[in-house]
Amino acid sequence: MMDWSDRHYRFFMRQISARARLYTEMITTGALIHGDVDRHLAFSKEEHPLALQLGGSDPDELRACARMGEKSGYDEINLNVGCPSERVQKGAFGACLMAEPQLVSSCVRAIKNEVRLPVTVKHRIGIDDIESYDFVREFVAAVSEAGCRTFIVHARNAVLKGLSPKENREIPPLKYEYVYRLKAEFPTLEFVINGGITSWAEITTHLAYVDGAMLGRAAYHNPWLLADPGRSRAQVVRAMYEYAKGVESVRHVTRHMLGLYHGHKKARLWRRLLSDSERLRPNRPELLLEALEAVEAPGYREFTPVAAMR
Repeated sequence: MMDWSDRHYRFFMRQISARARLYTEMITTGALIHGDVDRHLAFSKEEHPLALQLGGSDPDELRACARMGEKSGYDEINLNVGCPSERVQKGAFGACLMAEPQLVSSCVRAIKNEVRLPVTVKHRIGIDDIESYDFVREFVAAVSEAGCRTFIVHARNAVLKGLSPKENREIPPLKYEYVYRLKAEFPTLEFVINGGITSWAEITTHLAYVDGAMLGRAAYHNPWLLADPGRSRAQVVRAMYEYAKGVESVRHVTRHMLGLYHGHKKARLWRRLLSDSERLRPNRPELLLEALEAVEAPGYREFTPVAAMR
């Protein structure tokens, strides 16, 4: 979810669901060691529970970055061993690490020896043309020996050459049964299933076999899917209006909110109002309240910004 699950999106999702565990974008060890730590790690206290997802393959670097995460107040350190992008592969981390379970074990052990937070691993069920269940079983067995108790499993292979990240989310077939088998074979470990989940009916089905379900793009494009009972979209918009008063760019907030009215009869109007460049140019948080009135109030007359009246 790089460039998607930034702090603005996470604050927005927390207004929708108090229960969901949120994850940062994958942040590379190089970005933290050589970059702006505050920019990468800052978050609002309302985002808890919040996991820091790291990308890297050097145990010492991961140890140092996990220490930064713990100091910053995160609730979990997650190691990404599932991203298939070529950029990530060039850094020798992500899904290609599944071929090196002992190295992943060393990374997990280094993090666990450094911090008191839970250390989790997100991974695929295989890489390239390795289709055998035994491959992922042996990976989990090795990494669990290093102390990892929670595995977040994207139930598809990662094709490292020839498929884009988008194609890697769609073309390799989903094999949920592999994740179910992992839970049956390692009952004392926690397994969270990921990949292609778009409804509560699907979540409920999976929870009969595993411990949790992770949603990525479905939660982004249809965030109301995870709404707490009794919560209203209007409450969320008003909270985001207050939040937007304190950010540098309202556009950075509204871009994450386009799916809030997914399935609503005025969903298209909502998206248009929040993505209109003329309305966004004045950088007014009030745009959120005006868009709310447009979709919620029956007699609404559309606001036209001064910049659009030339």
